[in-house]
Amino acid sequence: MNREGENARYRNPAPRDPDTETIRDASQVLVVGKSPINRVVVSKIVERSGLKPISESPDTAARILRSLIPGVVVLDGGPDNRDCDNLMSSIETLRRASGKSLPSVILLSTKNSTPESLGLSDIIDAIVAKPITPERLQPVIDRLINR
Repeated sequence: MNREGENARYRNPAPRDPDTETIRDASQVLVVGKSPINRVVVSKIVERSGLKPISESPDTAARILRSLIPGVVVLDGGPDNRDCDNLMSSIETLRRASGKSLPSVILLSTKNSTPESLGLSDIIDAIVAKPITPERLQPVIDRLINR
């Protein structure tokens, strides 16, 4: 599968106009990570929950968050849990504006721990340890979407 096919399949096809109002859509899940393969794996798990994944790299995800508030954001932290640090302030701003801690945030981590023990932002709602499997990730997504 080429990279263009992967992006075309999982990216939201709607054009992004910076002057439009932000849309809140709980059925959308923003999947963010440097690895296109990990994004595809996570996107397939999201689809199993009946939700719509939007797959983005950490560099392009901030643009999406300016026009869409998804129900959940899944961040692939990479080897040091810091691959998506540049998105934390954008997510925190959305959560403050919603008043309800939305969107929910899941961190995919090489360590099985809590956000506090790893010294991570308090906007992380759940940590799912790698390797990512449907049995580990899907119940967490379902729980956060339904809370």
